[in-house]
Amino acid sequence: MRRCLYKFHHGMTLVEVLAVVVLLGILAATLTVGLTAAFGQGKRELARTAIAGAKAKVELYHVTHGSWPASLQDLVDAPPSASYHLPLDAARDPWGNMMQLVVPGPDGHAFEIISLGADGRVGGDGENADLSSLDLREGGR
Repeated sequence: MRRCLYKFHHGMTLVEVLAVVVLLGILAATLTVGLTAAFGQGKRELARTAIAGAKAKVELYHVTHGSWPASLQDLVDAPPSASYHLPLDAARDPWGNMMQLVVPGPDGHAFEIISLGADGRVGGDGENADLSSLDLREGGR
């Protein structure tokens, strides 16, 4: 009769299971960070689009009335049939904060539309950074 020198194990040891769990945790953390950053960047792009839309409505208001609106609320309160009417949801940034209209704008600009970012406060970095109509690229580039 022959004796088998090696025993075959069926299943995984506790160390192997822990190694797999740790690797899956690292993978999940990496994916979460990457997806969160992409989601934040997507909201910033939506905010730029909302600012561009509001900017066009402010310019239409100026063409119609010969003056600049005092706030975006003037465009929200306009009759829906007016070319410069801005729906309330379009006057909010992707974080749900009302965008702000500054008349006159800085550095000789007629006006500026500002989104205060995710935190809704002046200043900030990353997703909390302010966005301005003055920073939009000309020509839609």
